[in-house]
Amino acid sequence: MQLDFVTIDVFTNRQFGGNPLAVITNAQGLSTERMQAIAAEFNLAETTFVLPPKDPAHTAEVRVFTPKAEMPFAGHPNIGTAYVLARLKGQKPRRRGRSGSGCRRHATPSGAVRPEMVRQMRIGA
Repeated sequence: MQLDFVTIDVFTNRQFGGNPLAVITNAQGLSTERMQAIAAEFNLAETTFVLPPKDPAHTAEVRVFTPKAEMPFAGHPNIGTAYVLARLKGQKPRRRGRSGSGCRRHATPSGAVRPEMVRQMRIGA
């Protein structure tokens, strides 16, 4: 299985600053154990896995893993994932009060997340 992923730096305007994050954009079919192994391999503070939404009101289902365990919620991974999803759709993420969001909301184990304040982040390779 080939996985598509993006690494980004969240909460910064320069590469290699801020909080690093790996986003697996096509995680459908991965077991929890495989997700955990992938997160351990990336060895970043968090890695997110994007799955198709179970609820049509959501853009995606997102699971967040550290190298050691799954987390029900974490701020920078959800903001970074929303940014990646918007960019993959060719849209600029919106700031509060502006139209054109690429990510309406996504589901996490702790509930739905609706990111609204997203600043530009650089995508690292």
